[in-house]
Order: sequence, then structure tokens, then C-alpha cells
Amino acid sequence: MARFLPNEDPFTLEDQLKILGNDELLDFWEESQMLDRYLEPAEHEEPPSMHYENAILNELRLRHSMGEI
Repeated sequence: MARFLPNEDPFTLEDQLKILGNDELLDFWEESQMLDRYLEPAEHEEPPSMHYENAILNELRLRHSMGEI
């Protein structure tokens, strides 16, 4: 199961997503959707999962353009 630990690793989220396999990437996306239940954004902010979702979509687009999917 994929996990993102923001304070324990010097790598960016995008760098961490690059090393995940396709199934792990989809698992991470599914888990990120649960963040909205536990973390409430400040007023006028996007839901916490949106940052993760955008990064995951960008990685999937890159993989698709390189023929890896």
C-alpha cells in the first residue's frame, strides 16, 4: 500500500509518485480521497486531496505519453 510521509522524506510528492507502480499509484489516489473526511480545508481552499489528485493525474499523463500505460 502506498504512503506519503511529508515530514520524513526529502523527496517531493512528484518524485515519490514516479517510483510507484501503476497499481500502487491508483491505491495512493484512492487513499488520498479519504483525506477529505479527516482534514478540513480552510475557507476558500481546495480540498486536501486535490493537491494529491493533481500530482497523480500529471504522473499518469506523463506515463501515458511515454507509452508506459
